[in-house]
Amino acid sequence: MGIVYICSMESLNLPKYEPRIERREGKLVIFDPIRKKFIVLTPEEWVRQHFINYLVEHLGYPMSRMRVESGVSYNKMTKRSDIVVYDSSLRPEILVECKSSSVKVDQGTFDQLGMYNKTLGAKFIIATNGLTHYACKIEGNDFEFLNTVPTYEELKRN
Repeated sequence: MGIVYICSMESLNLPKYEPRIERREGKLVIFDPIRKKFIVLTPEEWVRQHFINYLVEHLGYPMSRMRVESGVSYNKMTKRSDIVVYDSSLRPEILVECKSSSVKVDQGTFDQLGMYNKTLGAKFIIATNGLTHYACKIEGNDFEFLNTVPTYEELKRN
């Protein structure tokens, strides 16, 4: 169970960071600071961990306000949202859907986000495959595409 320093995962359009990656039982695992445990390193997990790092280290979001892979119930089905950021009243504020870099972010991704958000009611949704990122502000049935993902300070001001 030694630390693995080389990872063949693809470079992303997100700031680089040095994740904790190890080999356990023949599989590569990456440390998730939100769940505080190692997770099997899949292409989607690679994107998710980079996006968490981006939110925390570059945009100033507190890890204490995040949940990863939390359950969302919709039409008697339970699904898992990738990342949810909560406001100071612990209401969902941002819902993030992460895809593998080989998966195109398309209408299906936004349909999935919309389905999850009917239950959560987040004010912002973000879709990313690590290469392309889309952020939208939700107001009622209207949404506005944003040029960038808002920083935590920008979010608090709105």
